[in-house]
Amino acid sequence: MQLSMWTYPWDIADIGLDAVSDELRHRAGMNTVSIVASYHAGKFLQPRSPVRKSYFPQDGTVYFRPTEARWAGKTIRPLVADQVEEQGDMLRRLCDRREEGGLAVSCWTVCLHNTRLGLLHPGHVTRTAFGDANIFSLCPSSPAVQDYAVTLVADMTHAYRPDRVELETPGFMGFSHGYHHEKDGLGLTGSDEFLLSLCFCDHCLAAAAADGVDALAARETVRRLVCASCERAVPVETFADFPARGPAAFAAHPEIVAHCAWRETPVTALLRRIRDAAHPQTRVIAITAPEAWREGIDVSAAAEATDGILLCVYDEGEEDVARHVADVRRRIGGGKDLVAGFRLFHTEAVSAEHLERLLRAARQAGADGFNFYNYGLVPAARLDWAGRALRALQLA
Repeated sequence: MQLSMWTYPWDIADIGLDAVSDELRHRAGMNTVSIVASYHAGKFLQPRSPVRKSYFPQDGTVYFRPTEARWAGKTIRPLVADQVEEQGDMLRRLCDRREEGGLAVSCWTVCLHNTRLGLLHPGHVTRTAFGDANIFSLCPSSPAVQDYAVTLVADMTHAYRPDRVELETPGFMGFSHGYHHEKDGLGLTGSDEFLLSLCFCDHCLAAAAADGVDALAARETVRRLVCASCERAVPVETFADFPARGPAAFAAHPEIVAHCAWRETPVTALLRRIRDAAHPQTRVIAITAPEAWREGIDVSAAAEATDGILLCVYDEGEEDVARHVADVRRRIGGGKDLVAGFRLFHTEAVSAEHLERLLRAARQAGADGFNFYNYGLVPAARLDWAGRALRALQLA
């Protein structure tokens, strides 16, 4: 069973590789470290760092050294973060340490959430039904985007040989994503936000048409529904059984349902290409959440295309954790990895005993691994909670 904690390379540099490795293994009970290999911008409180108490990661960069020959002729190319040059290649150091008996290494890889690349390549981002570009979200239907994500994973797995790769945002992102000073004075309902998340870029329109799906009809219906919402004085949820029924809530508009179902096609194809291109000894799993359909992810197809699913059950009670994990285990079968992801944030984890109950619920429902978020973002005492919970389950 892989027991891992999501970790940033700048935290390793600030705190020290020896100290981080020791705390992860002996304090938190981990046998694996999930280090960022590709990441987005943010603003992070750093309670553990002896160097700083806040950090702004460089947007849309990678935390390894790419192999130049693999990227020759590619339209979309990665940028190495300045942190790698300034503080060292932490992925390489972790992989070298593993060969000496250190922790197993998993590459936490943000695939398509990349504002830097979206601004450089606006022809390859998702677009609303109105043609508005979501610059933070590369579109999985774009051949150039697929080449970027496939080459990214192929490069890091063949050059570094990590034990695992965790694919974050391999599909379609939502319209609301906490962008810088994001504002909504209308009051979008859940269905409004989802309809604005549907992509109708040129790549999606062409690929859907080739598959016999009338995306143009879906686009016109979405435009009409969103425009109607924009005329409301106060928010009113037009689709009462959304999100409980997922895309089926739009059954009165079969063109939308058909487009939602089609979105799974490019996402599954991308996941399969990534798995095929990765080093055969590296396991590849897709990160998602209980409402995976929002991203165009069919967990059954995604697990079939890769080595499994990492299901983030954030901010859920024990019953919901068990329900979500059991549902995904039923859908993917017993031969695939199913890792449950938890945040150690206040108030999602309030004690070691609370965390133990959550882990036990996931374990009994079919999880065969755990990931915890995040080493540098939480106080050291919560590492102790993870270790105590895992030892109570006789896993550490």
